[in-house]
Amino acid sequence: MRSGQSHQALKIVSLAISIFLFGCTVGPDFKPPVAETPENYRFGDPQTARAVNLKWWDLFNDPVLYKLVIMALENNRDLKIAASRVSEARAVLGFTRADQYPALDIEAGASAGNFSGVRSDDTNTNLFVAPILSWEIDFWGKFRRATEAAQAELLASEFALRTVQLSLISEVVGTYYLLLDFHQRRSISQNTLKSRVNSLDIIQQRFDEGIIPEIDVNQAQIQKEIAAAAIPQFERLIAQNENALSTLLGQLPKEIQKGRPLASQTIPPDIPTGLPSALLNRRPDIAEAMAVLEAQNALIGVAEALRYPAISLTGLLGAASSELSSVTSEGGIWSVSGGLFGPIYNFGKNIRRVEIEEERTKQALFIYENTILTAFKEVEDALVEIETYREQVAAVTRQRDAAKNANDLAKERYDQGVTSYLEYLDAERTLFSAELELSELRQLYLRAYVKLYKALGGGWITKAEMTPKTP
Repeated sequence: MRSGQSHQALKIVSLAISIFLFGCTVGPDFKPPVAETPENYRFGDPQTARAVNLKWWDLFNDPVLYKLVIMALENNRDLKIAASRVSEARAVLGFTRADQYPALDIEAGASAGNFSGVRSDDTNTNLFVAPILSWEIDFWGKFRRATEAAQAELLASEFALRTVQLSLISEVVGTYYLLLDFHQRRSISQNTLKSRVNSLDIIQQRFDEGIIPEIDVNQAQIQKEIAAAAIPQFERLIAQNENALSTLLGQLPKEIQKGRPLASQTIPPDIPTGLPSALLNRRPDIAEAMAVLEAQNALIGVAEALRYPAISLTGLLGAASSELSSVTSEGGIWSVSGGLFGPIYNFGKNIRRVEIEEERTKQALFIYENTILTAFKEVEDALVEIETYREQVAAVTRQRDAAKNANDLAKERYDQGVTSYLEYLDAERTLFSAELELSELRQLYLRAYVKLYKALGGGWITKAEMTPKTP
């Protein structure tokens, strides 16, 4: 290559680098929106300590539950999908970032024949091979904005993974307590059925002896069948919840191992809710919505850059020969070229492209704001559930105890002939109803804690967060 040609090529390359370094970036820079938060939760603990990152499901002190959660974190398919999407987003980022830099390709060709537009008596052969360097200069920041969007989308996918993880843990714990509740209500129904069968036998004997009227027998039969009908209902619910829990664990439907009975489950200690403003940093779905908003904001810049000319450079350096047997006989070949392509008039298409991204950015902002509103609602709902279910469980426990005592007294009075069978029947129905209601309330009370931990964004279990901090 002659020195003058080399100098000219260097000048073109230098100009391209200068344009790359000093080019502008169109479109708005991202500014995180300021979210309004209340000073305190309506039903929350006034303490301001943060809800720490921990394996909160371990606070329920049930080894079987702990094992189920770990199994779900390892095998759940939705979680695997979310993890794969993080890897996909990371690959997309690398793919998008590559557009900022030159691309090096290779081009080669060979031909032989006696025709090049007209027939010739001579046979001509040609061969060339050359690397080709092509580069669209990112003068307007189109590729930089696209990379910025891809980085934010990667971050959003990571927070989405945490959201799936947190939802999965909450779903496993909540379904487990629902399963224990159905087991306990089935056991209550079985015990009630056994008691009513015994009562029916005694009443039948008394009727056969002419001591009591037939209506007492009919009433006893009705109550026995009510208890009998409740058993298959709870067996059906048990099987359906076992199937649901098996799916969460990434397994085919199977019987689920149970830990301690529902009545013996530990109520976890209350945790300080912290300041409401901390919720914005702790909830992964809020962080995900923020990252999506940032990505969408960067796409405005991409759309804006498409309104301006694109500058591209192409360079070729190689060897050519007119004889296939001698690749270098004709010496080296080189070529440097620049190109500019830009819109002139397209009936406002490029302007509308920008407007589309601006409206999508508004939508992303509204989604972010709505996610915050939903988060505060879920925290307040969980707090009031804990407070009210605690009071309700205490009241129904006292009701159950009184109903049990009344049932014992009514049976004794009926056996002594002091009262009618209807009084004993009413006391027995009240006890059965109170026992079933208390079981359900205990399950709802425990699940209210699950909702609170989830609503506060607790339970992120990355290795960094689970590592104890030294004072």
